[in-house]
Amino acid sequence: MSSLESKVESLIFCSPKPIKISDIIKAFFESESTKYNEEIIFEAIIKLKKKYNNSSFSFEIIESGGGFQFLTKNQFSRLNEILLKQQSRRRLSISALETLSIIAYKQPITKSEIEKIRGVNCDYTIQKLLEKELINIEGKSDKVGRPLIYATSEKFMDYFGINNIDQLPTIKDFQSEENSIGDEKEI
Repeated sequence: MSSLESKVESLIFCSPKPIKISDIIKAFFESESTKYNEEIIFEAIIKLKKKYNNSSFSFEIIESGGGFQFLTKNQFSRLNEILLKQQSRRRLSISALETLSIIAYKQPITKSEIEKIRGVNCDYTIQKLLEKELINIEGKSDKVGRPLIYATSEKFMDYFGINNIDQLPTIKDFQSEENSIGDEKEI
């Protein structure tokens, strides 16, 4: 393994959240005044990903939240789930999940628009989602009263293991095909 790969591996390992290639480049420049381009760093990451694909490793490098991080392989998920449940803090409530899903699918969106969909006041839930950094305030609307506009954050992407909003499941992902007749194109 090259020195560059070892250094990239170290940065991915020590980062508490997915690390972006641009952040890796900045770290090299600040520590060594060495300039690497994105292609060279990405090639090093590809080599590391191949290394950790070996079955002797229980973890791998995955792309998540716009960056790269080490995660355990899927085959260990049940075992890890048990440990994490034992150590877990409070999970998201049903109301928080409902509010978060509305924001994810309808973003950018105002609080009044969320409340119109949910039919209940969302002040507390939105505040908790902001505290957990799962949503951000993206600005103010041009509507009367200039209400705040909310959207999901990078931490949301990481929390749900996606790289962009396009990877959110669609209604088709939840529909059962057993009750359909013929091709979808015919309908």
